[in-house]
Amino acid sequence: MKQKLLPIVLIVLLVSGTCFAQTGQVSVSSKLTGKAHPSPYNLYNAQYPRVEADSRVTFHFNAPDAQKVQVSIANVAYDMIKGDDGVWAYTSEPQDKGYHNYWMIVDGAIVLDPATNAFIGYSHMCNGFEIPDPDGAFYNLKDVPHGNVLIENYFSKITDSWRHIFVYTPPGYENNTATRYPVLYLQHGGGEDERVWIEMGRTNVILDNLIAEGKAKPFIVVMETSAAYKPGEVPPEPFRPRPAETRDEQPAARPLLRFSFDTYKEVMINDLIPYIDGKFRTLSDQPNRAMSGLSMGGMVTRQVTLANLDKFAYIGLFSGGSISMDDVNNTPGFKEKVKLVFVSYGSRELENRRIGFGGDPKANTNALKEAGINTHFYVSPLTAHEWQSWRRSLYEFAPLLFKD
Repeated sequence: MKQKLLPIVLIVLLVSGTCFAQTGQVSVSSKLTGKAHPSPYNLYNAQYPRVEADSRVTFHFNAPDAQKVQVSIANVAYDMIKGDDGVWAYTSEPQDKGYHNYWMIVDGAIVLDPATNAFIGYSHMCNGFEIPDPDGAFYNLKDVPHGNVLIENYFSKITDSWRHIFVYTPPGYENNTATRYPVLYLQHGGGEDERVWIEMGRTNVILDNLIAEGKAKPFIVVMETSAAYKPGEVPPEPFRPRPAETRDEQPAARPLLRFSFDTYKEVMINDLIPYIDGKFRTLSDQPNRAMSGLSMGGMVTRQVTLANLDKFAYIGLFSGGSISMDDVNNTPGFKEKVKLVFVSYGSRELENRRIGFGGDPKANTNALKEAGINTHFYVSPLTAHEWQSWRRSLYEFAPLLFKD
């Protein structure tokens, strides 16, 4: 069964095998650069949030009875000013290019802006806005052959529960029935889930464009949440939205070791990979399987791949640590089995020393290269721990995969 992908937000249907063509996604065209315009995620012709010509963003929120309203942009709260008509307003400083989460805080409570679409982030639903990038054509919809995004449900014996995944199949998958494809397992970050690499990351659009240009081989992408618990297991911390940070707080100071991926490793190896290889036309051997992830997803990727090099030949860490020579020396067969280690960061992350686990990523990359390991280090210019860094990382990573 095929259905159109509604603008940005996928309708989650609880049936296995639902297929979405991506031709209906909202355009975030870089042609809007330098022109004031409503955010492309706004609903019903809403004019706010409004992206100004200089990349500032103006927010409006109607709350005539509220005592205090703030807008939280990427988890930093800013006071809004109330007008005589009961509408609160705020115009931000210029924002980095690409996608950003925001939400309202009304008298201390997190509230969604009803004028825009909602997306998951920071362990709760958020709103979003997009700053055009003149170099962002690689994630804009184009008149090229398009793949599909499937919503699948599979049963995990490890967790004794149904689990929900997104699967991208490349252009031609449905027609080329004799062709089998490599697979990339792509992980989200902390406080997110399997939706984000489609909704904010625009994975399907990026890959469609790369494949059309002959820059990447066609491959399948599987997007799954790393939250996995056996019966009786509970998350290490109860669910709660992260508190807003001050403007001076460095994200690197926040605790990172509150996740356990032991159960997810079992789910992925014993349930997910067999399901994908059984349901889709995959090349199911180790040289045709990759894994990567952003931020916390990089941590997941390190743990899963280093423990299962018989399953993965390509490793990608986007703002999620790096792999050191100690990792290589402590992992038998690393040099023989791993075809690529890809590490990336936003330039502002490196400036703020947000380098995650494994030590200095650039030094580690150089050490691996000197040891004869195929290693790439990419820095996204003028971006921080944000989606523009990870869109660009995927764009750089994908052409390196599954080379003959």
